[in-house]
Amino acid sequence: MSDGVAVPHNNRPHLYVCVSCRCRGAEPASEGEPTDGRRLYEAVKALADEMGTDAPAHVLPTLCFANCERGCSVGIAATGKWSYVMGELTPGHAADLLTYATAYAKAKTGVVLPSGRPASLQTSVIARFPATFEPAKDAAE
Repeated sequence: MSDGVAVPHNNRPHLYVCVSCRCRGAEPASEGEPTDGRRLYEAVKALADEMGTDAPAHVLPTLCFANCERGCSVGIAATGKWSYVMGELTPGHAADLLTYATAYAKAKTGVVLPSGRPASLQTSVIARFPATFEPAKDAAE
């Protein structure tokens, strides 16, 4: 249950955290050191694990959203909802990402307006795409 609304475990969104990312303007991680993206993933995953079955999303590591100029990057997706890519994130955004995931899980179509996001995420959306791609119909059809 997140913010008083139970999200069935099998219907929870997936929150993908790029583990190869580095924060915008940051130097690459030294050999043997975790990347900024890995640290973000570990922070979000630890918070979600503490929440157990009440976590609002499944937190998963992934590689490269090709959004390197605006890293660290995260994606969120769920069946039947808009999917989003967010950027310019740091490990300090971990709790806010789970707050956003709660709002996303509650939203019928996945749309969470900037006013419904934590302040730190109000301008972080890079792109969104629909749940399914409908073939475009010609105006003559």
